[in-house]
Amino acid sequence: MKVSGFTFIRNAVKYDYPVVEAISSILPLCDEFVVAVGNSEDATRELIEGIGSPKIRIIDTVWDDSLREGGRVLAVETDKAFDALSADSDWAFYIQGDEVLHERYHEPLKKAMEQWKEHPEVEGLLLNYQHFYGSYDFVGDSRKWYRKEVRIIRNDKSIRSYRDAQGFRKENRPLNVKPVDATMYHYGWVKPPEAQQAKQENFNKLWHDDAWVDKNVPKTEGFDYSKIDALARFSGTHPEVMLNRISRQNWHFSFDPTRKRLPFKSRLLHSVEKLTGWRIGEYRNYRVIE
Repeated sequence: MKVSGFTFIRNAVKYDYPVVEAISSILPLCDEFVVAVGNSEDATRELIEGIGSPKIRIIDTVWDDSLREGGRVLAVETDKAFDALSADSDWAFYIQGDEVLHERYHEPLKKAMEQWKEHPEVEGLLLNYQHFYGSYDFVGDSRKWYRKEVRIIRNDKSIRSYRDAQGFRKENRPLNVKPVDATMYHYGWVKPPEAQQAKQENFNKLWHDDAWVDKNVPKTEGFDYSKIDALARFSGTHPEVMLNRISRQNWHFSFDPTRKRLPFKSRLLHSVEKLTGWRIGEYRNYRVIE
């Protein structure tokens, strides 16, 4: 079995993306790893080169900054990396620059890829998600956070990144997938407040025009983490590759998890989900098969 990893990145230094940790977290599962490094204003390419793994192959890309509707450019860059993978790979493991896999999930994912390798009806593997917010001590605890996403796919180039690169589709239909008891940790909302604010101002330009950004993204020195509806305290362990970064946290964030700032309907739906595990009306860009 041959596994290829792939991702895209741009301005990782400027916006403090944990992309080195992201790549390093799945590198042990991969025989090769393709990184599409976009035209950056910082030392992103040198950052990736500094990982120092012979498995890593960099392709240099130029982002089409005119694609400002629905984050489409993110899917385009994802496809560039995917298309550069070796043709003889069986599986393609996708990770974004602010996602990290805990090492405890290496073995379950390897077993799942081996189990379903000779079953072409299984087009992808579905992972669980934990979304950290504000600091490394809190995770999202409301319906606004997606719970699952496809991150391992067949090395089938008819599969394409969908919309803003959150998932994949084949011939414009959701992939047929098997769930795996493995969790991806998403750290996109854990940065120094000034870096988070800069990222918000830049990132929203991938979805909206300048007028919308000027009107809807406050111009402040630091991001206001306090405007969040519901969080839970994280009680597990972080991936080993994240420990050095976590030790360098230089800002403070606190939140009372017992105070849920949810409207009545959201509180009701939240209660149903906690009791039954069923998220009513959940969007799913995948089809779980038996």
